Amino acid sequence: MNWKARLLGLDGLIPGLDDNGALAWGTLADAPEDAELVFLGLDAGKACFAAVPPAGDASPRLANPQLWSLMATLPADDLALYGGARSIVDWHARHRFCAQCGGDTKLAKGGWQRDCTACGASHFPRTDPVTIMLVEHDGKLMLGRGLGWPEGRFSALAGFVEPGESIEEAVAREVLEESGVRVRDVTYIASQPWPFPSQLMIGCHSFADDTALTIDETEMAEIDWYTREDVEAALAGNGPFVAPPPHAIAHYLMEWWVKR
Repeated sequence: MNWKARLLGLDGLIPGLDDNGALAWGTLADAPEDAELVFLGLDAGKACFAAVPPAGDASPRLANPQLWSLMATLPADDLALYGGARSIVDWHARHRFCAQCGGDTKLAKGGWQRDCTACGASHFPRTDPVTIMLVEHDGKLMLGRGLGWPEGRFSALAGFVEPGESIEEAVAREVLEESGVRVRDVTYIASQPWPFPSQLMIGCHSFADDTALTIDETEMAEIDWYTREDVEAALAGNGPFVAPPPHAIAHYLMEWWVKR
């Protein structure tokens, strides 16, 4: 029944918050006229939807400080829900035309598909696999600062998995390309959906045989090695670098490393 349906509060792709700091919800009556609505699922018997915004977001993930501040305050369940909703509505906003013939597409299957009105081709939301990896050598951890990142902000190296690659091969290639370091013994640790715009972050750990760096300056501003004490202090907020925020998998990976 429509009276049970809820609409996620979004300003474009920015989440709205209620007085308690949780995600704000309205009714379907709050949806813009002629807006496409994506079905997110059921919550306590109520159907939950999100409206597709007029435009998607192709800007770098650090380009919107307001969004990062809001994400840092959301409860874990709300953060997961917002991440999924953001990915799917952003995909719809950026795929209004068919990749096969250029015709208009329309939302189908509750928002988990788009169909071309001209050639009939079906298109589906995509997820892009990205490896994010800890590289260890003799009790130290390799961390880097990407181009355009704030001064002092360091994280684990990361990169997209290319067609035909295994996760292990992607880890080795990305680390070699960005740092000049060869790694071995790659193991999987954890994963996290990352809605910027639709990535699956695959967290791994690896070992390096030496610490000599040859930095790819077209991608990285800095790369350095840090001790366990350095990383532990950074996670506590008083280290030699600024750690990733708690809602990022890189933060979890660093916590895992200092405790192992």
